[in-house]
Amino acid sequence: MNRLQDIDIVDRLQDFDAYMEKLLQDWNAPGVGVGIVAEDKLVFAQGYGDRNYAEKLPFTSKTLFSIGSNTKLFTAIAAGILVEEGKLTWDEPISDAVPTIRFYNRELDNTVTLRDMLAHRTGITRHDGIWYHQDSLTRKDIFDRLKYLKPEAPLRQTFLYNNLMYAAVGYIIQLLSGKTWEEFVREKIFQPLEMDSSVYTIADMVQQSDYGVPFNEKRESDEIYQIPHYEEIEAIAPAGAIVSNIEDISHWLIALMNDGKYFDRQVLPANILNATLEPAIALSNVLGKTYDWWELLNPIYGMGRETVAYRGHLLTYHGGAIDGFHSQISFLPQSKLGAIVFAIGDHCASLSDIVTYNIYERLLDLEPTPWSDRWLDIRLKAKQAGKEARSKAGEDRVANTNPSHSLADYVGEYEHPAYGILKIAMKDNNLQFNFGRINLPLTHFHYDRFDTPDDERYGKRSVNFLTNPQGDVDRAAMSISEAEEIFTRQAETLDLQLLAQLAGTYETPTDFKFQVVLKQDNFLYLAVPEQPEEKLIPYNNFTFRVQRFSDMTFEFVMENGQVSALKQKDPSGEYILKRC
Repeated sequence: MNRLQDIDIVDRLQDFDAYMEKLLQDWNAPGVGVGIVAEDKLVFAQGYGDRNYAEKLPFTSKTLFSIGSNTKLFTAIAAGILVEEGKLTWDEPISDAVPTIRFYNRELDNTVTLRDMLAHRTGITRHDGIWYHQDSLTRKDIFDRLKYLKPEAPLRQTFLYNNLMYAAVGYIIQLLSGKTWEEFVREKIFQPLEMDSSVYTIADMVQQSDYGVPFNEKRESDEIYQIPHYEEIEAIAPAGAIVSNIEDISHWLIALMNDGKYFDRQVLPANILNATLEPAIALSNVLGKTYDWWELLNPIYGMGRETVAYRGHLLTYHGGAIDGFHSQISFLPQSKLGAIVFAIGDHCASLSDIVTYNIYERLLDLEPTPWSDRWLDIRLKAKQAGKEARSKAGEDRVANTNPSHSLADYVGEYEHPAYGILKIAMKDNNLQFNFGRINLPLTHFHYDRFDTPDDERYGKRSVNFLTNPQGDVDRAAMSISEAEEIFTRQAETLDLQLLAQLAGTYETPTDFKFQVVLKQDNFLYLAVPEQPEEKLIPYNNFTFRVQRFSDMTFEFVMENGQVSALKQKDPSGEYILKRC
């Protein structure tokens, strides 16, 4: 199609305001912001509803808004700049440039590329529970925890969205450039594109006067209520931290649509933009196969953005979502027409897509698709189904059971190598669940299972405590992200001088000598000749366990402040191993 002039756009948006007002009413939406870019100009910018629903403050083209995963293309292009500089490559193993990166196994270490990480094709699923509502996590922590994430699919075979990979790429940018991801993106992208209002944190956002406030609809009613801004974003920032507005994002779209040029200045290398558009992995025609909606055909993910045929027209786009904020930033490459849509409210997240498609259908002079009717029907059915499901919660509870231990025995810190610390505390004679920022009471359900309330914001959490062969509560099982994960009670920390005192030579009843050695990781190890070393894990005072056998313990026997023996216990009996 030929490129549209401004007058054509105005003509084709004649009843758009009325359309938007009806959408807000139908969807109980707090506010929506819309921008349209043609060629190299922002030709339409309008807010509908409120940027702050409680105070009835209007949504404007300057309203700052968390764009969520629309941050990802900024990160992909930032990484591309390092490719241009020869510090990275798209398709060689990332470990060639960053030897310290580790994945779950040697095969992934030797094969995963930058393109794999940015195209969500590593075979590793998202594991968002690692970072979501975790305020003590750093970007390096995420980078270091990749090695604990077991693949769910073979490399390059399945699209599995993964925010952690983008956080890791952000850390790689810092390692190779000497600048934080934030500094690098500001210098290379924000400043040349005059994105002067764009920031990375809520703290910086609220210093300005015009910003969005998140509101959601309650699950059991139509009531709109305010939720907190999502602030625990630093660790995952390269995947979703950017806060911007329609005016600044229009500069970004202008560069994307014009081969990296912004007002005749080459700001972004064209070949980097082309690389992010190149097909990396195919996605399924889910809407067509599920609902028989075939307007979007054969979607393909590149790096930080997706391409699809929308009713015969090439469209590139990406969505963004973070606690009450939903965005869609897109354009038609052949027409140089782009759309920016910001929607407040998780219950009306679909509006970012609905409005986008309606804009393009108007501009392309296509018959409108009833996107709002389709998705509103699904939303209302899902809301009703959710109410009915919650009304039946707990029907599988076994009555008249008791915990196997006193409540105090469950108190402690339980650790998962990737997900971090789950704290179980005692408050007002009840157990308390604390995982990152999520702090809720735990109530006995049955046996050794305890549940939190079904919180409007955090949902319901269920913890099933497990015991070891010695009868102690030592693990907690919790469904999180995509699977049930096991958190292990943290080992006691013993004084290094005491550990050094326990090290030495010991002898079996058959006069066979072996060593207990203290290594640089500050753990004791059993060093038996011709056998692999066995790590001793602090368990209870002078008693230790080993990783291979949960039913075996080793207790150091103390007499007059000195170690006299090592007592080995297992189901077959007890052995005394004398200190030499």
